[in-house]
Amino acid sequence: MKIAFFDTQPYDRPSFERYAAAAGMEIVFFEGKLCPDTAELARGCEAVCVFVNDDVNAEVIDRLYALGVKLIALRSAGYNNVDVAHAFGKIHVVHVPAYSPYAVAEHTMALLLTSIRRIHKAYNRTREFNFSLNGLTGFDLHGKTVGVIGTGRIGRIFIDICRGFGMRVIAYDKFPAADSGIEYVSTDELFAGSDIISLHCPLTEESYHMIDAKAIAGMKKGVVLLNTSRGALVDAEALLDGIKARRIGAACLDVYEEEADVFFRDYSGHILNDDTLARLISMPNVIVTSHQAFLTEEALNNIAETTVRNIRSCFENDGVCENELCYRCGNIERCKKDRKERCF
Repeated sequence: MKIAFFDTQPYDRPSFERYAAAAGMEIVFFEGKLCPDTAELARGCEAVCVFVNDDVNAEVIDRLYALGVKLIALRSAGYNNVDVAHAFGKIHVVHVPAYSPYAVAEHTMALLLTSIRRIHKAYNRTREFNFSLNGLTGFDLHGKTVGVIGTGRIGRIFIDICRGFGMRVIAYDKFPAADSGIEYVSTDELFAGSDIISLHCPLTEESYHMIDAKAIAGMKKGVVLLNTSRGALVDAEALLDGIKARRIGAACLDVYEEEADVFFRDYSGHILNDDTLARLISMPNVIVTSHQAFLTEEALNNIAETTVRNIRSCFENDGVCENELCYRCGNIERCKKDRKERCF
């Protein structure tokens, strides 16, 4: 079996090569992202393996289908970059629903602590032998209210971490977790009552730009906004306006709406063409990491293991894969067939 692996980074190779070799698979690694111009690279492959910034739109799906590709294997939980509806009946789509929710939740807390305790500023100062404490005053997390939007695996682990700091937790989820002990509120109540807001929900048509000018206007003055989920949950221009108006006290972003052309690449010797991102990074109360939250040894190992297992499941025996994204049922991740048969 031959797999075309797009948007390859150096840290991808070791774990994928190990699991693929054990499964008797051949992986062809490409540094470029999957898009209409690069789809031809999958010729002769039974499957493609893609990441969050590969653009698997209808045109790409049709080209892959014409090349005989039978499977799109996402090595991520999110799938908003894949036109799952258009793929139905042509190419099966699988994803990795849980690789290490602890990695993302812990990174979120690391960003929060770095921001409010000015760790990044202190690090830069002491590197220059500047040991002044002026301007480094932070605040306690204990007793503060954190609003968590999205209470899936990652959101709930982040809630547990926050409770360990003695924080009060309120949450919003379209599908509240039963018997979880979580205090659910409306988004308006969450915006108005939270000292810190953390996003852990998927990107859908409904959640697109859920943090916009109106939402920011309803937030507490000085709120800290955390986003380690999907960039387009936040209207970046509205966020900039909120920061300049002193409504947003700090922002910690591991994702960005237009990250596809920037993240995972070294532009240190170049001028950044994205003015919005450049302005965000220039703000003293903004921390940006480039989609790094998932990046732990445990997560990389789990991603590779699950992705290879997904591919094997789709091509062996009855072809049923528990992680297939099925459009026919109208419930993409929670298929009504309970994974007892293929989606098509």
